[in-house]
Amino acid sequence: MNPDEKTLWKAAVRARENAHAPYSGYRVGAALSIVGSEAVISGCNVENASYGGTLCAERVAVCRAVAEHGPDTRISALVLVTATPAPPCGLCLQVLSEFAKGDLPVFLATPSGIHRTYTLDDLLPIRFDNANLEHDPHD
Repeated sequence: MNPDEKTLWKAAVRARENAHAPYSGYRVGAALSIVGSEAVISGCNVENASYGGTLCAERVAVCRAVAEHGPDTRISALVLVTATPAPPCGLCLQVLSEFAKGDLPVFLATPSGIHRTYTLDDLLPIRFDNANLEHDPHD
């Protein structure tokens, strides 16, 4: 049985407390569940003085999920906690689409609770995926 959104929300709130955001002050926590698992995987944003080196909370959680559960990991839900409800950035949506179906529930929350729910398809209706890659017939 997968964890419910309240369990994920609590984990995302805890993760947000560990955010390293000395440049923007924008602390983010994320928590996700994996298809067929009771695991809760969390992440927080980690900023860097070289801004391009900054990692979003969602990507930290996805990378942890893959590192801990393998390359065939499939995400079943995501909770994102920010000061005011905000969606994942475009890059995070693209990364999420690699490991989730379009019906992935994305819960937008604050430390006081979950405020909005969307699907990945709502947030990223047209995505670049493996079907878009031109394959060399010699591979």
